[in-house]
Amino acid sequence: MTVSSPDAGSALPTLQGTLRDCTGSRAPTEGVKAGDLVIVDAADLPKRMADALIAANPAAVINLSRYATGSVPNYGPHLMLDAGIALFEASGERLPKGIRSGKSARIADNGELIVGKKTFAQCERVRREDINAAFDGAQQRLTANTDTYFGNAIQFVHAELPLLVDGIGAPELGDIMAGRKVLIVAPSPDTRERIANIKSFMREFKPVIVGVGAAADTLTELEYLPDVIVTDPTHVAAETLRSGACVILPAETDGFAPGLERIQDLGVGAMTFPATTDSELDLAILLAVFHDAETIITVGAPLEFDDIFAQSQVPDPTALVARMKAGSRLVDSRVIEHLYRSERGGAKIAWAWAILGLLVTAATIVVIVGLGGQDAFRQNLQAVWQTFIDMVRRLVSAADGLVARG
Repeated sequence: MTVSSPDAGSALPTLQGTLRDCTGSRAPTEGVKAGDLVIVDAADLPKRMADALIAANPAAVINLSRYATGSVPNYGPHLMLDAGIALFEASGERLPKGIRSGKSARIADNGELIVGKKTFAQCERVRREDINAAFDGAQQRLTANTDTYFGNAIQFVHAELPLLVDGIGAPELGDIMAGRKVLIVAPSPDTRERIANIKSFMREFKPVIVGVGAAADTLTELEYLPDVIVTDPTHVAAETLRSGACVILPAETDGFAPGLERIQDLGVGAMTFPATTDSELDLAILLAVFHDAETIITVGAPLEFDDIFAQSQVPDPTALVARMKAGSRLVDSRVIEHLYRSERGGAKIAWAWAILGLLVTAATIVVIVGLGGQDAFRQNLQAVWQTFIDMVRRLVSAADGLVARG
């Protein structure tokens, strides 16, 4: 993108304003007022975030990440420079604990961020020519990677047409997945967290569990034994392979499967899945599709546009083809997390209103009876009140149990 507004590379006088820390905020301009000095943490700052910052009209924005890494052609920094907002980078810096929104701060002409009399970070002024260079390089890489990626995807479709159309070559698993929800767990740094966040879903629907690669060991450690394991056997513990799961080995088109000798040594039965890709996750998705899974939930390794084309090496296009084949049946586990979190929140609110209504009713009875002045009735009230208290306690206990199970 070429811009024609005045160059931002010349030296700035000292900028002063109220500091606003927006690094942990869902809304990038929460609390920001005109003339503020805003701190964000957004690599390859996107246009949407830039528009919000421009509307807030800060004097300067300090980014703890790179405005433009050169991996994707993002327009955000250009728009902010066009709007006259001074941009600084403190890439790699961590926001000190002593910095809080609302303090008076200044950015000296040498780039020091000073709060009070203390220097908290060293910032570098962002120059337009650097932004332009990163944008142009990213655009060229994106074009080249796109051509290569989709060219490889077309070749894969041509080579695997029988598999993609009719599932020819896929292992036969019977009706284990037919009409059921299938949970496919792939290795990732947050696999345990993702599984913990959908335990209510797993308890309620009891999905068919497919462990991919080393994630099969993680599932076993969490006491969720996989029904199917898709892996090179050298990546999984012997105990997991012997757990009774159906083991599927990715194989080359000639039938050779890496790790087959280990399976034979362990005395474990296994089936091969010959294909022109060795992506265990993608083969697991196709396996669920061909066996008529109702819904396919993936944990880990999401496919995102920026992740595909930002890589220096163009990734295997099987991921895109497999997900297109799965279509509307495929969802990421984070969607399930959000749904169950919303339901739990609604349940808590409903219980709170129910208990509040009971308390209001009880208070009304107490006032009425208190004004009556009859001793016998007061004694009866004590018994009724105690019964009511016991009932409320049971309701609270039931609500706690419901939330705990959620």
